[in-house]
Amino acid sequence: MSSTWGKAFRVSTFGESHGGALGVSVEGCPPLLKLSAEEVQRDLDRRRPGQSRLTTTRSEADRVQILSGLFEGKTLGTPIGMLIPNTDARPEAYEHLRSVYRPSHADYSTEAKYGIRNWQGGGRASARETAARVAAGAVARKLMAEAEGVEVLAWVARVHEIEAEVDRSSVALGDVEGSPTRCPDRAAAELIAEAISKARRNGDSLGGIVECVARGVPPGLGEPVFDKLDAELAKAVISLPAAKGVEIGSGFSSAAMTGAEHNDPFEPGPDGRPRTLANRSGGIQGGISNGEDVWLRVAFKPTATISSPQKTVDSSGEAVTLRAAGRHDPCVLPRAVPVVEAMICLTLADHWLRQRAVSALHRPQAG
Repeated sequence: MSSTWGKAFRVSTFGESHGGALGVSVEGCPPLLKLSAEEVQRDLDRRRPGQSRLTTTRSEADRVQILSGLFEGKTLGTPIGMLIPNTDARPEAYEHLRSVYRPSHADYSTEAKYGIRNWQGGGRASARETAARVAAGAVARKLMAEAEGVEVLAWVARVHEIEAEVDRSSVALGDVEGSPTRCPDRAAAELIAEAISKARRNGDSLGGIVECVARGVPPGLGEPVFDKLDAELAKAVISLPAAKGVEIGSGFSSAAMTGAEHNDPFEPGPDGRPRTLANRSGGIQGGISNGEDVWLRVAFKPTATISSPQKTVDSSGEAVTLRAAGRHDPCVLPRAVPVVEAMICLTLADHWLRQRAVSALHRPQAG
C-alpha cells in the first residue's frame, strides 16, 4: 500500500481513523527554514472535527507533536516526524458494520484487494487520514511562502445547487474563515449552512465544489510530459477522500469555446515577464507554470455515510438494509478546504525543489 507522495519533497503518512494516532514523515525540506508547532497547528485547527454544528460531532483537538527534524526553531534538513494522537476514537460504534459493506464506501473494494479491512470507521480509507496530509502541507506552505512569497487559499464555491459568487483575484483568508461554511459569499454561506443542517436532519448528505488559488507561483514549475504541473495537481487533489473531479483554469467550459475565445494573449508585464490577459490556462501552459495565479476547482461527492436506510449486502452475500450509525460530516466541503490547500502546497513545494536542480544547470557561472 503506497502512502508516500512526492519526489524531492517526500511525504509518508500512517495511521487509521480509530487507531492510536496519525503521523507523517516529511523528507526533502531544506535546512534553516523557521518552523514552529504553532504554524502547523494553525492548519490542523481548520481541518479538525467538531469545530462547528455543520461538521461531525467527533471531538479531536488534533494537537501535533513534532518529534524530529527541528532544532532551535529551524529545520535541520533531516526528516521531520509529526504525530497527531487520536483522543476521541470510538471503534465500538462501528461494530454493526463488521460484516456489512457500506454503499459508496471503500469497504468491499478494500476487502477485495487485501482480503482484510479495518471496519472501525474505515481505517486508512477514512478522511481522518487527511490530518497527516495537512500537517505536512503546513511545512510545504511555510517553505513556499518564505522562498517565493506563494499564498495558497481555498474556499467553498458550491454546495449542492447553491453557487457562490467569489472574486478569486481578491478573496482573502479572513473572507473564507468568516463563516463556518468557509464560503466567502455571505448570502450563499447562509443558504449553504441551512442546506447542510437540513440534510443532517433528513439523514442525508451533500456534495459540492472547493475552489483554490495559488498566488505568486514562479514560472517554470512542472515538466512537459508525464509530470505536468496540472497533471500532478490533479492527482494530488483527486487522491483526497470523496474527491471525484477536478478542473484547472477554464476546465470543462473550454470545451465550448473556440480557439480565438480561449487563447490567452500575452502583454508585457511590469517585471519584464510576459503576462496573460485572462489566465484561462489557470497559470499553467504546456504543463509548466507561467507566473500567473494557479487556480483549480475540485468536486466532492456527498458523504457516503448517511443515517437513512440503504440497501446493501453483507460479507456472506445476503441482502440487508443498513441504517448507519456513528459520527460523520453531513457535508465534507468546509473541512476539505484546508486539505485541498495542503495538497496544492505539497505539489508546489515538490516541483519548486525539482526546478532548483534544473535552474542550477542554466544559471550563469562565475568566471
